[in-house]
Amino acid sequence: MYELVVNLHMHTTYSDGSGKHEELARAAINSNIDVIIITDHNVLVHGLNGYRDFNGKRTLLLVGEEIHDQALDPQKNHLLAFGISEEVSIHAGEPQNLIDFINQIGGLSFIAHPTDLELRLFNESNISWENWNIKGFTGIEIWNSFSEIKNVITGKLSALLYGFFPELIAHGPTPKTIQIWDDLLSRGQHIVAIGGSDSHALPMRFGPIKKVIFPYQFHFSTINTHILTTTKLSGDLPNDSKMIYQALSSGHAFVGYDLPATTKEFRFFANNKNQKVIMGDDIELNGSVTIQVHTPGGGETSLIKDGKIIQKTRNPNLIHNADEPGIYRVEVHRNFLGKRRGWIYSNPIYIIDKINPALRKNASL
Repeated sequence: MYELVVNLHMHTTYSDGSGKHEELARAAINSNIDVIIITDHNVLVHGLNGYRDFNGKRTLLLVGEEIHDQALDPQKNHLLAFGISEEVSIHAGEPQNLIDFINQIGGLSFIAHPTDLELRLFNESNISWENWNIKGFTGIEIWNSFSEIKNVITGKLSALLYGFFPELIAHGPTPKTIQIWDDLLSRGQHIVAIGGSDSHALPMRFGPIKKVIFPYQFHFSTINTHILTTTKLSGDLPNDSKMIYQALSSGHAFVGYDLPATTKEFRFFANNKNQKVIMGDDIELNGSVTIQVHTPGGGETSLIKDGKIIQKTRNPNLIHNADEPGIYRVEVHRNFLGKRRGWIYSNPIYIIDKINPALRKNASL
């Protein structure tokens, strides 16, 4: 398997970001990001998908869209759409119709920042996702780097502190978001987890001081979605795009907080007598299934079954013999700047058997 680092969910001057597509690509190249997926609000920018080269390095730039109903106040229910070739925001008024249309044209849909609280200090409304009577979406953004600042700011002084020292912000996905994800998984549907930067690179003024809050390059060093593919990027845009979206659709991915230390080379797989699978896949309980986890080291690894921790270790390698069906996923935490922080969140491996069909792939909510 090959690993690609993807930074997704970001904004340009086409919506509420401060940079142009080429600036974001340059920042991604400087941050050793393999792929960026730009998602401006309610606009699909055509003609910009492709590779960008600089100083002997390359990044693949892909364009999607972040859609919400602009008639709502506050404007809740934001949805990320990837792999689309036509405008979808015309369906923003009804989330299920929007999801159905994205599926119809072969795209992927992810609920953006499902828990996004208000921040009165900056007149920011609560824009959490509210309509859970939906089905057919690909997954959810369990960790949103930009939204997380709402969870840590307590006043003007803390806002100033985090504005100048953004590396202090990230702690992990909100417990409520993780609970939502586990609840959705427990209903029998494969819900793919991704992490987004939601980068805007906003110019701000603090009295006489002007500063760009959270530059693109900073965000590219924080919350990334690492995907596993069967081949390297080839330079063939149609084939490479298809491979990337297929990996995301299948959940062959994990969310990594790459600022404390690189999360590259994290692996989570399982095997029985007949097959070996990676995160995102089903495997049948054929007697027992051996689960193996490898981390880059330096963290505490938790193996979680059906939302509950069943094994912990500080060893870079974890082995577990599973004799029950269930939804198995991994979380890794590590200390950074004096605090325990989330570091790695895997997509699940689904261990199924004939008497538990609810865990089979493509089961509906």
